[in-house]
Amino acid sequence: MSTRERILDAAAEILRTRGVAQATTKEIAQASKVSEPTLYKYFGDKERLLLTVLEERVPGLSRVSVRPGTGDVEDNLTELAHAVLDFYQASIPMLGALLADPQRMAAHREAMSRHGGGPEKAVTGFAAYLRVEQELGRVAPDADPDASASLLIGACFQEAFLRYYAEGPNAPAAPRSCAAALARAVVRPLM
Repeated sequence: MSTRERILDAAAEILRTRGVAQATTKEIAQASKVSEPTLYKYFGDKERLLLTVLEERVPGLSRVSVRPGTGDVEDNLTELAHAVLDFYQASIPMLGALLADPQRMAAHREAMSRHGGGPEKAVTGFAAYLRVEQELGRVAPDADPDASASLLIGACFQEAFLRYYAEGPNAPAAPRSCAAALARAVVRPLM
């Protein structure tokens, strides 16, 4: 296993169990049996490491290959919503403690912006998908892609949060039927 992979595996486990606010790069470096300078050589800073963990070690949108103009819009949104549910359920414990510390949250927000990351990316991605489908005539011309994307992403986040709240970090993943119900509630008014 490469050094980069060892770092990502260690970081994913530590971030999942301790959260980004409590995890340190020193702890991650020790767990992956590298020095902190080596960790920074690969990832630059803690936020870049977090983004890479979220992209490569947390199930989510990277596993989905939905393209506008192909398949059924509702099925596509179901696939996307299912991936987002999985992503949020896995990432909530990593990021939750940041909300309680305004100074760390501000620093995190600034770093995410610098790296092109942040929670708004899911909404803008869904809205862009819906906008293209609208241009193709597969979504009603008077539909609001931004509001629809916000509703679907918000519902996914809420569902993931409630699962985590009710059952903790080992809660079972949301079934596809849950994603389908959420997508259907958003898609029907768009058609």
